[in-house]
Amino acid sequence: MTRSRSAAARLATGLALALAWLAGCGHGLSGTGPQGGPASPAVAGPRLQDPPELVSHDGLLRATVIVERRKVRVGDRRLWATTYNGMYMPPTLRVRPGDRIDLTMINRIDEDTNLHVHGLHVSPRSPSDDIFLAIKDNRSYHYVYRLPRNHPTGTYWYHSHADMMSAAQVAGGESGVIVVEGLRQYLPPSLRGITEHTIALKDFQVEGDAIKTHPLSIGAVTNRTVNGQENPVIGIRPGETQLWRLANIGANIYYKLHLPGHRFHVIAQDGHPVRRVWAADTLVIAAGARYDVLVRGGSPGTTRLETLAYDTGKAGNRFPRADLATLVTAGTPVRPAALPSAFAPNEDLSHATIAARKTVVFTENTAGTVFYINGRTYDPRRNDFTSVLGTVEEWTVRNDSDEEHSFHVHTNQFQLMSTNGRPHPPSRRWFDTVNVPARGSVVVRIAFQDFTGRTVLHCHILNHEDMGMMAVLDIVRPSGRSRGESRGK
Repeated sequence: MTRSRSAAARLATGLALALAWLAGCGHGLSGTGPQGGPASPAVAGPRLQDPPELVSHDGLLRATVIVERRKVRVGDRRLWATTYNGMYMPPTLRVRPGDRIDLTMINRIDEDTNLHVHGLHVSPRSPSDDIFLAIKDNRSYHYVYRLPRNHPTGTYWYHSHADMMSAAQVAGGESGVIVVEGLRQYLPPSLRGITEHTIALKDFQVEGDAIKTHPLSIGAVTNRTVNGQENPVIGIRPGETQLWRLANIGANIYYKLHLPGHRFHVIAQDGHPVRRVWAADTLVIAAGARYDVLVRGGSPGTTRLETLAYDTGKAGNRFPRADLATLVTAGTPVRPAALPSAFAPNEDLSHATIAARKTVVFTENTAGTVFYINGRTYDPRRNDFTSVLGTVEEWTVRNDSDEEHSFHVHTNQFQLMSTNGRPHPPSRRWFDTVNVPARGSVVVRIAFQDFTGRTVLHCHILNHEDMGMMAVLDIVRPSGRSRGESRGK
């Protein structure tokens, strides 16, 4: 159940944490971070644990992911979960542009599953990011992904995309983080060695001694975790700057992140570096979305990384405020380094020649049990949209329902041009997942590059996807049908 505490109790807890740190640390911090920087302090309560990592070497990441039911620690209890490699928070896959990923998935659950590498610009055809295939129980599949040498750098994720079962499997635990290295090259030299933390946001509902997956109600009481931990402690020195990879890798819910007394300085969104760094007091992270941010330690003390109350509309859900983690600022102060303003170059499609314009309309029935794109529910055998390799298209995504939807396209990222007619800042337009307001619309531009084949677009509220809100996109060569395209199975 989501924890709630009075302001007095939160203050007392924060002071106790700070005193424990100051009493126990002497010189401020114990251990080292992933880049040799300081780790979280030795204080009462769980210290934030970054997920283990599988790292590419010499241009290759070779890995095995085993899907199985296990009773594992989730937050502060042991529950049956659908795990990757026996963990609710599985290994982070860390690669570089130009790398090849050889990944063998072994299915040991009694239902079909598969794998989607969310946001990666890789082929949608087998043996790469083909979400139409089904890996049967006690079978395996060997995926091969080749990242372009100019692949955007930032945070991505991997998860089940099994037809009609993605919400249940992701909610049960089938999701992890992917990092494409390279963001640090855009930081000033004084910040290239900073401590980095993964802040992977997953939530779980409980039924008996298991994570609940059937039926899954978006609005039910849920338990929010960071890296599979409930309210872990994150340590930072006064004046220190850290890189946080914020990733919403759960099935359905939204986050409205807030860190009182601090600002999030965004350097990448959905795995794509921004042209100019921008700062915010709060970040709404729709289902499936990610932000890479810089956070600077303030005065000594404690504060809470929290998600504020968020309402997705009268037909949607009202997510309550909840604590996610405790930030403890203590130890030897660090001279604050200047934060960057200009950041990374990126392509601007504002003046691109538009080859075609499409309209994508989200609707749902009054009961909220069937969801549609352009009046039709998902059918993997049917092509709903066709786009031509080497062209740029402009899509209007219109939401004719009374709740927000999280729009996602596979294979190619897109530029967000406007929301409800209001232009989006050109310096931070690249996304692969964007929130569409209730009774509103967004306009995006997509450059179809490098890959042909059948793929999908959908709402990334996975309950909605599983209930019909997904469509097939066929990317073809200029001459017509793509060669060797993947087909629905």
